[in-house]
Formats: sequence, structure tokens, C-alpha cells
Amino acid sequence: MTEVAKRIEKLRALMAEQNIDAYVVPTADFHQSEYVGEHFKARKFITGFSGSYGTAVIAKDDAGLWTDGRYFTQALTEMEGSGVRLMKMFVDDTPSTTEWLAQKIPEGGKVAFDGRVLSMGEGQEYEEVLGAKNITIEYEVDLIDQIWEDRPSLSKKPCFFLEDKYTGENVASKLKRVREKMAEYGATVHLIASLDDNAWLLNFRGDDIDFFPLVLDYVIVRKDSVDLYIDDSKLNDRIREEMAKNNVNIHPYNDIYEDAKKIGADEVALIDPMKMNYALYKSLPCKVVEGANPTILMKAIKNAVEIENIKNAELKDSIALTKFIYWVKKNYDKMEITELSASDKLTALRAEQEGYIRDSFEPLQAFGEHVAMMHYAPSKETDVVLKEGGMLLSDTGGGYYEGSTDITRTTVLGHITPELKKYYTAVYRAMQHLSAANFLYGNHGWSLDVLARQPIWDMNKDFQCGTGHGFGYLGSIHEPPTGFRWYIVPSKNEHHQFEPGMVITDEPGIYEEGDFGIRIENNLLTVNGEKNKYGQFMHFETLNFVPIDLDGIDPEELTRSEKEWLNDYHKACYEKVGPYLTDEEREWLKEYTRAI
Repeated sequence: MTEVAKRIEKLRALMAEQNIDAYVVPTADFHQSEYVGEHFKARKFITGFSGSYGTAVIAKDDAGLWTDGRYFTQALTEMEGSGVRLMKMFVDDTPSTTEWLAQKIPEGGKVAFDGRVLSMGEGQEYEEVLGAKNITIEYEVDLIDQIWEDRPSLSKKPCFFLEDKYTGENVASKLKRVREKMAEYGATVHLIASLDDNAWLLNFRGDDIDFFPLVLDYVIVRKDSVDLYIDDSKLNDRIREEMAKNNVNIHPYNDIYEDAKKIGADEVALIDPMKMNYALYKSLPCKVVEGANPTILMKAIKNAVEIENIKNAELKDSIALTKFIYWVKKNYDKMEITELSASDKLTALRAEQEGYIRDSFEPLQAFGEHVAMMHYAPSKETDVVLKEGGMLLSDTGGGYYEGSTDITRTTVLGHITPELKKYYTAVYRAMQHLSAANFLYGNHGWSLDVLARQPIWDMNKDFQCGTGHGFGYLGSIHEPPTGFRWYIVPSKNEHHQFEPGMVITDEPGIYEEGDFGIRIENNLLTVNGEKNKYGQFMHFETLNFVPIDLDGIDPEELTRSEKEWLNDYHKACYEKVGPYLTDEEREWLKEYTRAI
């Protein structure tokens, strides 16, 4: 019996003691974060699956893990022998967790979970669907904590303040805008539980989640004051000064639940059902109005200072990544390079850049068949050596004071087959079509996604994930409310129309399980184009300048415009990055960005 299977056995024993028919374990922390600190990795603890997205449900005689297409292969590998079945979300007739529970649990049964790690919206869905079968819900039950003997403690790492030269807007201005939106909703208080929203609003960052400069905290915005719930040992004098200046009162982190119960019955609370945990929602005694946190759209539309900073960060990152590709190309057949050593090398090259803080997410360095696992990250147990004839996928990013990046390049080592070149070229074409899009204001990601999908659909292939996502400024690397996906997934919150100032990734790919994978990813800035009688036209401006591997491109497969775009892009790569390279690196880049 595997270690995970033993844990499930212990969990089921506790369930039996409390007459619980099924126990739900989501991915999230108390703030509905996509990526969580070590203390909150309960779903990984109980299933073995380490991906960033998924929900486990443990019943008396069955168990399932729901996740999306990015993680199907990885989940099957990591959960082998656990007794947990993979439930492929958004595929064919796979039932949702609530549908599965409604089918599985008898009338009058009991489903339990820790309501602090389930969103308000999810909790309401459980109420509605399971309530129809007279199934009881218990939401103040943390069974995982009772069996996780060496559970890591909450982070106590210090915070740092982001000055106006980085944010482009001070705390007072942001609070004023939020209060104006509260007034539109008729709200007198606004509870914000999402970490990236609070970080943006109060202009400080921290280190409570690996790779993500976020802090565990809650915020209540009132008409004339703000309540901040946080471990105050993390706050330095500069942050305390700024909080005091803006009438921000500091309280212990866990006091939020009791203080929420004390909000006056005559108050009106604005809350986001996708960003508020279910237990906190159930603590509110006042009238509630539901709506997206106003900060979501505000922070997604970058201001002029942020945009200029992001461009600087993207150039620094492009320099580091170009140096990395040069190093891999020149050395893979001269010295042993593994996925892990390649990852360490790229992080070291980023660290040489001024203003670097940390990688912006866990580096994904995948070689050979590992690339087919879209979000594979190497470990000591899985690490492999790079070899001739394969491809190295590097999906990585840097976090700088000037912003965050998220870039993917697939590097060819030596020669690849004509078939792989055909696929590689199709992925480039998919990325290029979206990058070059010209469209009217009012378009959404779901209306533009076909531009990227078409070259791959033409081969009767697809990639089972979105084509791109917004990314934060030292915040969440997957930032709502805009993304590229041809179908709508309400829980993803990626359906807002494009606004000037939004930044988004463009990352199509082709993946064949057990064989290979290819992804090329650029970062795009949404900008206004010509405005005429037909309306406001928009397009994307590419932010990063990292060459695309010509060893994977078949020029015969490209149209004239696809060649011109690539040649122009490579010319810009050489002009912008070249001055920061050594003579040898620059000479290599000149050849690597040659016109085709």
C-alpha cells in the first residue's frame, strides 16, 4: 500500500467516526489562491497529485481527482497506486464533483469539507445540488489537519512595500476608486479575501507562497477606514507608515471570522463569490451584494508607469533567456545537462539582471516525453539528461520590481524529424496568428482563440487547455479577467473583453502523450489601433524578444506574411537583446535570427 493510500485509509476512519459519506479537498488556501503555500497543500497530501488545479473527493468506497487537460498525464503518473481515479474535467460526459456526489451519496447522507478552502460560489452549488437530495453539508471540518502529523506551519516571511515608481498609483487613489465602485453597488463594506487583490490595493508584497510575492491577509474596506488582517510581524516600518496614512487598522490574521460576525445588520457587504471562502461568507450577518472584486479589472488594466516597467522587465528576461538558449545549444553535447541543471542555470542568469526578485512561478523544464505533460516540473526522481535529437521545453518566468514575465521556448537539440518540424512550424503559426490579430473593441478571448487553434485544428489536433491568460504585476501569474479559450469555463473568470493596457500570454502547443510536446509562448500588450466609422480597432504588441528556434521551422510551410512576421520579430530580437550579449553570444544570435 502506498503512503497516499495509507493516508486515505486514515481519512476514511475519521469519516466513519463522524458519519461522513464523502470528504472534499480542494486545491485552494483560505483565499482561493491558485498556487498555495506548503501548509495548504492538502489535496497533494491526500492524492499525491502536485498540479496547481484540481479537487479531490474521498468517498467511503471510491475516490476521484478532478483536474483539466494540462494535468491528465501528470495526474495519472503521480496518483498510481493511490486508489484515486482521474476525472477528466471538460471531457465528454465527466460529471462535476457535485453531480458525482449527488449520484454517489444516498439521500440523507453527509458531505463535509473545510469551508475556509472552498469558495462561496462552490459552497452555494453544493448547498443547491446536494440539498435537493436531503444531503447534509458540514463546512467546519478539517479532517486533513488531524492526519497530517508534520504539516508545515504558516509562513512568517517579511513583506516589502512597492513605491509609486513601480505601481504608478498610490494606495489612497486605489482606495478612492474601490469606494466609488462600492457606492455603485450600494455597499457600505467590501470584504476582499484574494491575496493578489489585496497586494495590488495596498501596494505591498511578501513571500508566503513559493514563487509568488503574496501575503496571507484579508481586507475590509469601509467608507472611511480599512481593516487589514495579517500577521503583523511581517510588516516593516515603511508599510506601517503607509497603512497609518491611509487609515488602515491592523488586526491579527485569524480575527477576520469573529469580526465578520460583528458587521452591523444594517450594513451592505460587497463580496465576490469566486474569491470569498464559504466559511467567511457564512459568518456574515448583514445583507450581501455579489459582484466581482473591483480590484480585479483595475489591476488587469496596467497604467502607463506599469507598462513602461513591464517592458523593462521583459527586456531583462529576454536577455537572460536568450543567453540560456545559447548555453544549451552550445553545451548539451559537450557536458551533462539535465532538466534540473538547466533550470538552475536559467534562474542564475535571471538573477544577474538588476531588480530580479525570484522566478515568477515554478520553472517548467521538460525534455523528451516529459514535454507531453503540459505543466511538468522536474524533480530529483524524474530528472533526465538532455540528448541529441530531442527538444527542451522551457516554460519559465522572472519576477522583477518592474513586473513579472511568463515565456515559453521549445529548443531543438541537433536535428529533429520532418514530422516534428511540421508540428513545430504549426505551433509557431498558431502563436503568430494570434499575435498579429487586428480586431474591434468588444472582442473576447473566446472570439479570437480560433486564430491560434486553426493551424493545429487543420492537422486534426488540439491542446486541452486555454491558449493564454492574463498575468499580474508581481501578483498571480494567471490573472483574470481575460484569457484565450474557445469555450467558456465560468470558474476560470477569463471572459472579459479586451481593454487597452491588459497583458496576456499567447501559448498554443501540440502534445502527444509519451512522445513529445511543443509550446511557444509570447507576452502581449493590448493596445488601441485606428478608430474610424467602424469602431475602435485594437491589436497586440509583443513584449518579449526571445528568438524562436529556426531549427524547428520548415519555411516551406509558411505563408509570406508568416515569414515576414518572423523575420521582423527576429530583427527586433537582435537589435534589442544583442547589445547586452558577449561577442560570441551576439554572433550566434545574428545567425539564429537570420531572415528566412
